[in-house]
Amino acid sequence: MTESHSRAQVIVRTVTHDDIPKIVELQKASFPTMAAEGVYWKPDQLTAHLKVFPEGQFCAEYKGNIVGSCSSLIITMEPEYKEHTWKEACGTSIFENHDPKGDSLYGADVSTHPDYRRLGIATKIYNARKDLAIKLNLRRIIAGGRLINYCDYAKQFSAEEYVKKVKKHEIKEPVLCFQLRNGFKFIKILPNYMKDPRSLNYATFIEWKNPHFKEKS
Repeated sequence: MTESHSRAQVIVRTVTHDDIPKIVELQKASFPTMAAEGVYWKPDQLTAHLKVFPEGQFCAEYKGNIVGSCSSLIITMEPEYKEHTWKEACGTSIFENHDPKGDSLYGADVSTHPDYRRLGIATKIYNARKDLAIKLNLRRIIAGGRLINYCDYAKQFSAEEYVKKVKKHEIKEPVLCFQLRNGFKFIKILPNYMKDPRSLNYATFIEWKNPHFKEKS
């Protein structure tokens, strides 16, 4: 089977309650270092996401297997590029900060299974988010992105210097490089964003502006 044919078999759809146990296992496989610290979605949290904002929860299915997922909520950030932690943006793990009247889709997480790489899973999930932002006439998508290789360079560079080298293609940083290729802009470093041993708790504030956004009258 060709790679292009395999990619075509990846279907992105909204999450259902039946998907929740599979997404929990996906989280553990996708984020082993964080899962070891107990940092991954629990069934009650995923259930809460479906309750507050079902349209914003997506999963990727390949041959009957859940191979990717993402959780999202709507917020308004003031000022718009405010330094923040994951908890300050999302409220809690049950998305208490979700505001249907907000102007920004916030990407709380994206997970892809390490055994199903090169199938375009993350790109399809990001595209689903973009389509949702356009459908809901949201101004932008924002998120805090993990710097998963920063732990290997922290003694040499500050987080800001590290990102500059990634942008110059001097260092490989798969998450940020992927986000930049998918139309996101790096805004600034977010320190103490969330507990993550690989990124040393740093994240990148990233933004994608909806080109179809229409100001509300």
